[in-house]
Amino acid sequence: MPASHAQHLSAIAREVEDFVSTAGWDQPPQLFALVPTAELVERQPELAGQVDQAAPLTPVAQEALPSEDLAEALAGIMWPDAVHGCALAQEIVVLPPEAEATLPTGDSDTMRRIAAEHPRRREARLVAAVLRDGTAACVLRLRATDDTTDGEDHLVEHPELAPNLTDALLTTLR
Repeated sequence: MPASHAQHLSAIAREVEDFVSTAGWDQPPQLFALVPTAELVERQPELAGQVDQAAPLTPVAQEALPSEDLAEALAGIMWPDAVHGCALAQEIVVLPPEAEATLPTGDSDTMRRIAAEHPRRREARLVAAVLRDGTAACVLRLRATDDTTDGEDHLVEHPELAPNLTDALLTTLR
């Protein structure tokens, strides 16, 4: 996996997060197709002034995901060959590792409810992006709280922040 693919995909993940953040918090999950910019502009010349034509790929927002379980929604998606990758933005709850270790095991709905009610929870927006070649990038924006010293959101980037989600996204491309 060439470093240039990973760097570009990280930039796309940040671009998607920036785009989604313009609508604020409390947004539903949003899915994006990653398409070759040159092909997009060739098919839709009116977009030439709206996209970075130097970028090899452009994220294109898709219709809203069904309100059903996200895993089920992703399992039903198959991208055409023209789509070189995809990205998903979703809001999640993050717990500190010591708090996660104390959670009882249970079904995912129970775990989400417990995490959402935990006093040390942090709200976050996760963007996971993948390419057909397996390259992955993730960006996590931790929402500022009254307890954060600078009152600013914090951004964390690492390709392995959400391995289960990147695997699910890769499956949509096969």
